[in-house]
Amino acid sequence: MPLVCLSEFEAYAKKHLPKASWDFIAAGADECCTRDDNLMAYKRIHLRPRVLRDMSVMDTKTTVLGTEISFPVGIAPSGFHKLAWPDGERSTARAAEAMNVCYIASTYSSCSVEEIAAAAPAGLRWFQLYIHRKRTLSEQLVRRVEALGFQALVLTVDVPYTGKRRDDLRNNFQLPTYTSKNFEGAFEDEDHTNDERLHAGSVDYSVSWKDIGWLRSLTRLPLILKGILTKEDAELAMKHGVQGIVVSNHGGRQLDSVPASIDALPEITATVQDKVEVYLDGGIRTGNDVLKALALGAKCVFIGRPALWGLAYKGEEGLQEVLKILKDEFCLSMALAGCRNVSEIGRHLVQYSKL
Repeated sequence: MPLVCLSEFEAYAKKHLPKASWDFIAAGADECCTRDDNLMAYKRIHLRPRVLRDMSVMDTKTTVLGTEISFPVGIAPSGFHKLAWPDGERSTARAAEAMNVCYIASTYSSCSVEEIAAAAPAGLRWFQLYIHRKRTLSEQLVRRVEALGFQALVLTVDVPYTGKRRDDLRNNFQLPTYTSKNFEGAFEDEDHTNDERLHAGSVDYSVSWKDIGWLRSLTRLPLILKGILTKEDAELAMKHGVQGIVVSNHGGRQLDSVPASIDALPEITATVQDKVEVYLDGGIRTGNDVLKALALGAKCVFIGRPALWGLAYKGEEGLQEVLKILKDEFCLSMALAGCRNVSEIGRHLVQYSKL
């Protein structure tokens, strides 16, 4: 029997992945209030469809930073895809290339950036960066991805420290030894393994707005900041000359009780006023969700956990199925709402529930 919606892929992954791996993927911070509200927030938004609009020709295509994609959904950065599928991020990259969507590869991919680029040489790839305490590692990584044809740099800004994820503590979860491929051999001259050095306080706690200039000096790639939730930080991002913002609460895995991403989005888009592109991740599970996010000003949305569920189901093929379902649902939602193309999606399509 085929899987017909993303919740069925979730159920499959939960049943078939080892419990500790499932708990790591599913985890939210503390009481998981934000993780769960990322989903519930979409249910508080209602659609206002227009009718008799001639839906005989539909077009889901859009662009991100000037590059055309088949529909406004991409794959968010998440680490350690080999937890879900043996071929890891290579399968993720191939699925994204096949569906002509953007894939943001993680600093902590379980395949190297070279392996990811070789797996899908024609794919649209961005690279997500954590700034390591040993800055030269980050500098080298930025130069590697630019040379490999990655088209943008996505700096995650909401992880000065890692949020408390209770299931991981209960499970005494330890990442497998393959998780540091981008830093292979980086610590051979020190009395620690790669994994000990990379997963025990590896992120530079001192990173601040002054480091945006330093990062821009390393590369000609466009810079996107991921993890913005307030208008104040959106204003600072624009002052520092970034090309994009990802409205994100890290899937509810960092500071608990912050707003759902979709609830934070209107404040950001009202502040930015189309001066930079605004994207969103967190809680996308249906084509309806995609439509609502675009109506509230997102240029594109990115999926995190659902990509891993697709990999857990059938690797590259399973992730393509997840993306195809979202694309079909999004196209149907557009048609039923009276939007023939992405440019016709706007704030007029949504209203918030009074309940």
